[in-house]
Amino acid sequence: MMEKSRHTRQLAVSLLFGLWFPCCLSQTTAPSRASVALTPSAAPQQLKVRLAGYPRKHNEGRIELFYKGEWGTICDDDFSIANANVLCRQLGFVSATGWTHSAKYGNGQGKIWLDNVLCNGGEKSIDLCKSRGWGNSDCTHDEDAGVVCKDERIPGFVDSNIIDAQVDEKKVEEVRLRPVVGTARRKLPITEGVVEVKHKDGWAQICDVGWTVKNTRVVCGMLGFPHERKVNKNFYKLYLERQKNLYLLRSVACLGSEVHLAACPLEFNRPNATATCAGGMPVVVSCMPGPLFMQNSSLKKKVKVSSNVRLKGGARLGEGRVEVLKDNEWGTVCDDRWSLLSASVVCRELGFGSAKEALTGARMGQGMGPIYMNEVKCVGNEKSIWNCPFKNITAEDCQHMEDAAVRCNIPYMGLENSIRITGGRSRFEGRVEVLSSDANGTESWGLICGETWTTREAMVACRQLGLGYANQGLQETWYWDSSNVTEMVMSGVKCTGSEMALSQCQHHKTVNCQKAAAKFSAGVICSETASDLVLNASLVEQTVYIEDRPLHMLYCAAEEDCLSKSAAKANWPYGHRRLLRFSSQIHNIGRADFKPKAGRHSWVWHACHGHYHSMDVFTHYDLLNANGSKVAEGHKASFCLEDTECQEGVSKRYECANFGDQGITVGCWDLYRHDIDCQWLDITDVKPGNYIMQVVINPNYEVAESDFTNNGMKCNCKYDGHRIWLHNCHIGDAFSEEAEKRFEKYPGQINNRIS
Repeated sequence: MMEKSRHTRQLAVSLLFGLWFPCCLSQTTAPSRASVALTPSAAPQQLKVRLAGYPRKHNEGRIELFYKGEWGTICDDDFSIANANVLCRQLGFVSATGWTHSAKYGNGQGKIWLDNVLCNGGEKSIDLCKSRGWGNSDCTHDEDAGVVCKDERIPGFVDSNIIDAQVDEKKVEEVRLRPVVGTARRKLPITEGVVEVKHKDGWAQICDVGWTVKNTRVVCGMLGFPHERKVNKNFYKLYLERQKNLYLLRSVACLGSEVHLAACPLEFNRPNATATCAGGMPVVVSCMPGPLFMQNSSLKKKVKVSSNVRLKGGARLGEGRVEVLKDNEWGTVCDDRWSLLSASVVCRELGFGSAKEALTGARMGQGMGPIYMNEVKCVGNEKSIWNCPFKNITAEDCQHMEDAAVRCNIPYMGLENSIRITGGRSRFEGRVEVLSSDANGTESWGLICGETWTTREAMVACRQLGLGYANQGLQETWYWDSSNVTEMVMSGVKCTGSEMALSQCQHHKTVNCQKAAAKFSAGVICSETASDLVLNASLVEQTVYIEDRPLHMLYCAAEEDCLSKSAAKANWPYGHRRLLRFSSQIHNIGRADFKPKAGRHSWVWHACHGHYHSMDVFTHYDLLNANGSKVAEGHKASFCLEDTECQEGVSKRYECANFGDQGITVGCWDLYRHDIDCQWLDITDVKPGNYIMQVVINPNYEVAESDFTNNGMKCNCKYDGHRIWLHNCHIGDAFSEEAEKRFEKYPGQINNRIS
C-alpha cells in the first residue's frame, strides 16, 4: 500500500511538473524520482542541527533542523552518504559511517523541512546542498532520515550535542522580575518582584487569576533560582493598583517541570483589545537563590546543596560534566536518554535554576572513574537525580565519550559589567581593565598589576567576562591602548581559580606595583575549549618497584637535577642510589589539545640525553610523611610530549621524532615508562615507614586546563627498607571528603611505623 501511495504521489507531481516545465528550462535539474527542480536552500547563518529519536547513541539519530523558530526533519528520498557526511560535520563529528531511512529512530513531529537533498559531500552546511526548498516536501514522518556519525570529534568543535528547550520563544521572548521595593532594586540578584515579559519595545504583565505555585517554579527556574517561596501579595496590591498595567497573558498553566515559560500552555489577550485582569493583579513571585548567590551569610549556612552530585570541567558557573557519588567514589552519567528534565533535577539540587541545556557526547570533557548511571528518566520534580529511575551500567553499555553534562540557568549578577578587555586581536584577548570607585564614589576604569598574575587569575577573569576558559595569563601586555586607561587600581591579585569575579580574590588593600607602566598590566587570552590532564592512578600502583642504580649510570640524571641533594656528596662514580620507579600514563580528557606553553624555537636542548625539553617542569613526584613534609622529591621535565596511544577512532597528532610537534591530543595519552631516566623518586635517604606518594601534573599551571583539581594523584605507600607497596592510588578529587580523611589517617600513618 505504501509503495502504491508513493507511486500515485510521484505521478501527480510529474504531471504538474510536465505542465510547469517549459517555463523553467533554464534551471539545472538533478535526477530524482519526483523530477523536481533542486536548488540550494537559503537558511540563517549557523543552521542548528541536532540528533533526536530513540534508541540511539550520542553519535547517531534522526536528523532535525531548526528553521523559522521550529524544529523539523529531512525526508529520506534521494538521501546519500554524502548528505550524511555534511550533516555529521555540522554536528561536530569528522565524518559519517552510514545513514538510515524509514524513520529508524522513530517518527519526528512538526515540519519536514527538506526533501530530495543532494550534496556532493564537501558543503559546509546542509542548506548549501540542492533540495526542493524549505518546507517543500511530499513525504510523511515515516520517511524521516537519520545518520550514523564516526565517533571522532572535530578538535575544538563546540556547537553540537546540545539538547535545549523546544519552544517558540517568539511567544515569550524574555522574562524578568521587576523589583518594587527601593532597596531590592540596588541588590543583585533580584529575587522578588513583578513578573514581566518582553512585548514589542517594552514590558507587559501577566494576570494572576488562576496563577499556581507550579508557574512560579518555572519562572524561578528560568531566572536561575532552585526554589520558590511565598510572597506577600497584600504588600504589592496597593502599589500595583496605582500603576498602569498591560496584561499580555491572561492564563498560564505550567506543570512545574518546564524549563521555559513558553513551553507551558499560554492564553494571550487579543491584540488591540483592552486587556483587564478582573479580580486580580499582576503576577508577583519570590524566588529562593542557591547558596552561591545569597547575600545573607547566616542563611547560606542553613541552605544545603547536594553533597553526592557535582559538576566538573565547565568554564562558567553552573555548567559541567555531571558526576555522582557512590560508595565514596565519584563517577559519571551516561548520556543515553539524557534530557532537559533530568538535567534540571541536577541543576536545582546544586542550587541553580532549571537546565538551559542538556549536553551529550562528553561536551564538558570525559571522566576517568566509574560510570554509575544510564538511561536516567527524571520527570522533573525529584529532589535529586538519585531519586530518578535509571539503569546500572555494564561495560558494554557506555564509555566515557558518552558522559552527560548540563548548562544551568543562573541568576543575573551583573559581574561582567565591572570588567572588560581591550586592544586584542579578537574579543577573546586583551588587556584587563576593571571598574573601581574612588573615595567620592566616582566610578572609572583601571589596570591590574601583572606581577603576580597567573593562569589561575586569568581563569577567573575569563569566567567573569563570560568568555570560557583561560588559555593564558599575560604579565606584560603589548596590546594597542584603545581606552587611554593608564592607572593601576589592583595589585597582588591571588585567586584559587574557582571564584566568580576578581573582586572575590585576595588582593592588596593599597596598590603596590613595582612596574607601574601600562605595558606591565595584566592581560588574558580566553578560549571556548581547554585541555584536561589526568594521571592513570591504577597503572602507578601496578608498575611500582625499587631499583638500586649504580652512580656511574646516573650522570645525565644528575645533570638534569633528578636526584636528591645528598647525591652531590656521594663518592662518584662508586656506590648507588635507591630509586622508586613507576610508569606514568597521562590522559587528555578535555576538549582541546594540550600543548607546551613555549614554542619550539625556545625549547632547550639537553645534549646528555640528546633531546629537547618543551617544559622545564611537567610533573612533580613527592613522598610525604604524616605531617605533610617532603621526605623525598623528584620532577620530570617534558622532554617528549606525544600521543603514545589513543582511544578507538582518534588519530595521533603529536610525535617527538625529528623535532616534531609536541602535545597530547584529546582522547590520547602520553606514556612515561618506568625504565626511562628521571621517572622515579630518589628514596636513598628515606627510612622505613608509612608515607603518602604524590604526583602532580603541570604543577606550575604553565598550561591552561579546564580543571586543575584532578591534576594530583595520591597513594598510600608502605616501605620496609627492602620492598615497597602502593595502595589506594587515586586522583585528587576522586574520593568523597570522608574517604579522603580516612586515606590521610590509615593505620600506621600517624606514628610512621610499619603496621
